[in-house]
Amino acid sequence: MNNLTILPVLLPLLTGIILLFVTKSIIIQRILSMLSSIIGIGIAGTLVYNVSAHGIIALAVGSWEAPFGIVIVADMLASLLVLTTTIIVCAVLIYSFYSIGEAREKFYYYAMVQFLLVGINGAFLTGDLFNLFVFFEVMLMASYVLLALGGTKVQLRETIKYLLVNVIASALFVITVAYLYSVTGTLNMADLSRKIAEIGQPGIITVIAVSFLIVFGMKGAIFPLFYWLPGSYAAPPIPVIALFGALLTKVGIYSIFRTYTLLFYHDQGYTHTLLGILGILTIIIGIIGAVGYWDLKKIIIYNIIIAIGVITFGISLMNEQALIGTAFYIMHDMIIKAALFLLIGIMIKLTGTNNLREISGLIRTYPVLGWSFFIAAISLAGIPPFSGFAGKLLILQGAAAESAYLGMAVVLLSSLFVLYSVMKIFINGFWGEEKEYPKKDIPYKKLLFPAVLLVAISISYGLGTEFVYPFISQAAETLLHPDIYLDAVLKE
Repeated sequence: MNNLTILPVLLPLLTGIILLFVTKSIIIQRILSMLSSIIGIGIAGTLVYNVSAHGIIALAVGSWEAPFGIVIVADMLASLLVLTTTIIVCAVLIYSFYSIGEAREKFYYYAMVQFLLVGINGAFLTGDLFNLFVFFEVMLMASYVLLALGGTKVQLRETIKYLLVNVIASALFVITVAYLYSVTGTLNMADLSRKIAEIGQPGIITVIAVSFLIVFGMKGAIFPLFYWLPGSYAAPPIPVIALFGALLTKVGIYSIFRTYTLLFYHDQGYTHTLLGILGILTIIIGIIGAVGYWDLKKIIIYNIIIAIGVITFGISLMNEQALIGTAFYIMHDMIIKAALFLLIGIMIKLTGTNNLREISGLIRTYPVLGWSFFIAAISLAGIPPFSGFAGKLLILQGAAAESAYLGMAVVLLSSLFVLYSVMKIFINGFWGEEKEYPKKDIPYKKLLFPAVLLVAISISYGLGTEFVYPFISQAAETLLHPDIYLDAVLKE
């Protein structure tokens, strides 16, 4: 059973390596990619079931027990995020078959998607800070290729910006890891948690915690380190934007979630207060962009920043309701952001523009697209009973319990602005007088299928809150009580 924990990393790694040698056959690449994704969903689902039934599963790679060897750890939060990630990648691959274009398919597109998945799943499952850095780098190297693939001027410009930002962040990551090792003598996260608890988080540990916040905040696009995201995410094709928007920033946020609940939770008066302030400022910046733009991509991209702020604020509260709500909200946001990007991608293909002022009346000809977008929009805003409601409500309850009324008000107001920004797309793009658009041979139904699939999963997630709650509650229990994680990994 323990060997199951490494399969979400090994499967896409082996698939990606094989895909490197079959680039001349697009059909084989598609079949292998889809087969790997379907198997991956099965593995991730099995992993969630086993963690639910038996508790945290830890695998000592090479039989070197923690804290001396590399450890892969599947707790409920990591397992749920791996399952969500694999489902999203599967849907995006289906969309890619009919939209990414043969030129990109022949130049390692599907292999890079698999390597991206290696980095993301590895970051979720690793129990070691240095290997977190390694998986970050695997993820980033694949993302550099995906961002530049196609070679347009805007892609190359944004790739340079994205590359420079992440090189600086990675350098700071290594320096911060080195400082932490010099103080504690270990990089295993369970062992770190135990040793930091023993020494009581002195000032140097708090400085290291803030340094990690800068590193992960830069990768997760928290204020004021978000500046690279809007341009970089708007440059590549829609399937790549969907992968980036749904997954990449969540890895940075997950890293904050993990370190600030497992390692740096002793001096909450400073670290978590700072985290809460940055979360509120991130929400405000996201609102300004989402409301101000009329570019379809930019509106949804700035909604990513709003969600990052909400999640960051939820983590800062550090009580049971807030952590359960944050875990709920992360998975909701991953699914719904991927769905929204695929839906606006269809709108752009149909109209030939991403300027909302030049689009109207689409619902007359494409009603399924319109109503799918409407459901995704109200889900994003947290309208009950859809998927965004439960998580946001629990975060608000957690904020009330901590008397964090300013943050509570900002999160509540953000829901209104989110609703306004996405309903602006629905009202202006789908209603009104139907315009004439250039006739193109577009596989509309084939593109619509994965988007509708993600919307359906989001609906099920919202309506099935009672079914999902025990899994999320188990994830939050581990976050609130680090001893559960320590006992599973260190086998004490």
